[in-house]
Amino acid sequence: MGKKESKKYECIECGYTGTTWSGRCPKCGAWGTIEEVLALPSEDSQMKSFILPLPLHEIKSPSRLSSQDEELDRVLGGGWVPGSSVLLAGEPGIGKSTILLQTCLRMAQKGKNVVYLSGEESPSQVALRAKRLGIASQNLKIGSGYNIDDLLAGSSGSDLVVVDSVQSFTSGDLPGLPGTPSQVRAVAQKAISSAKQNGCTVVMIGHINKEGLIAGPKLLEHMVDTVLLFSGDRLSPYRVLRAVKNRFGATDEMGVYEMLDKGLFAVNDPTRLYWRNKDEKVPGVTVTPVVEGSRAFLVEIQALVATSPFPYPKRTAIGVDPSRLQLLLAVLERRFGVSTISQDVYVNVVGGVAVRGPQADLALCAALASAHHSRPVDPSYCLIGEVGLAGEVRPLPRITSRIKEAKRLGYKRFIISKGQELEKIEGVSLYKVENIKEALEEVGL
Repeated sequence: MGKKESKKYECIECGYTGTTWSGRCPKCGAWGTIEEVLALPSEDSQMKSFILPLPLHEIKSPSRLSSQDEELDRVLGGGWVPGSSVLLAGEPGIGKSTILLQTCLRMAQKGKNVVYLSGEESPSQVALRAKRLGIASQNLKIGSGYNIDDLLAGSSGSDLVVVDSVQSFTSGDLPGLPGTPSQVRAVAQKAISSAKQNGCTVVMIGHINKEGLIAGPKLLEHMVDTVLLFSGDRLSPYRVLRAVKNRFGATDEMGVYEMLDKGLFAVNDPTRLYWRNKDEKVPGVTVTPVVEGSRAFLVEIQALVATSPFPYPKRTAIGVDPSRLQLLLAVLERRFGVSTISQDVYVNVVGGVAVRGPQADLALCAALASAHHSRPVDPSYCLIGEVGLAGEVRPLPRITSRIKEAKRLGYKRFIISKGQELEKIEGVSLYKVENIKEALEEVGL
């Protein structure tokens, strides 16, 4: 007698599973998201097998495969790793399909076996987009459908397989519509298994939900080897690619692109996006070099302080951590008498780049003090340093690359921590300070 089929219910938003239906998910609180999923018990294996582990010295490391995209290779850590799985996520219309399609075309142009699988477009629609990109390639193979099993079976022997998108395919092993947590897991598992068995790289495109998170179960991010986030303002032509998880490389690299009519183009000098040379003196504006991965570039930080008509003043931060802003405001008030308790404070990093960590602390403090006093900072200075709770200026890593990048763009005067150690750099003047007070006095505040 066959085993009885069991039923379970699953939330399409968060992946919660239960044995009874409910109008509201008990985990995430969403209404109308519980759906029935048929679960088939697994059959007992008739034959037992085992896998013999191999000694480490007998295992050969595969060579990376170039994506033919300098920025993408930088973020990946040197290119695609054969047998790996990658998840690329981003908001609708940001350019996820574009960046992967042009990568496929360039790799196929170099003689690689590349397959582009689409569950959202027909082959003719994908071909139309490929034609718009203007990259001549006759070797790219395009597949379209909904059953991931059939499409992957026809993609064996490929160097790269793109799955666009993981939420639009179904697995024949499970009933249900595309996009449900169980289907997303099953599709991802099939794609990952195909990558391991065939030694190819599988790249899956993922959607972003209304909360700004990757749609589908959190398990999806744990299953893959690399998670890439493609972000940017849709009203701006510039896009930023970051790795938030990378088993084969660093996660602090950043790739910058510009969206034009013919697709996405690498921006080799990000400084020109986030900084502009100007001689006029404006209160609340400072410049500092930041480091992302292996590259350094200048950013312009702007601060505005205005009297608040409300009992609870606003604290708005774009491009910097709001918690970091609150901390530095407290340090300025407690240690140096720059009080904004009755004022609204707005901070913006020009160009939309997000500055991570404390590397812009000193420049941000100077911008806030400048805006508060309505006196400009001397524009000939670059401020580099972390600020502690006692108001002390602390050293930053990679100081030489920061100073050299600023020097390349004409800066010759730098305010740094007194404890900063660095090699001698010709043609620059270094002003070493112990605390914020000394730094503010040096720049004319």
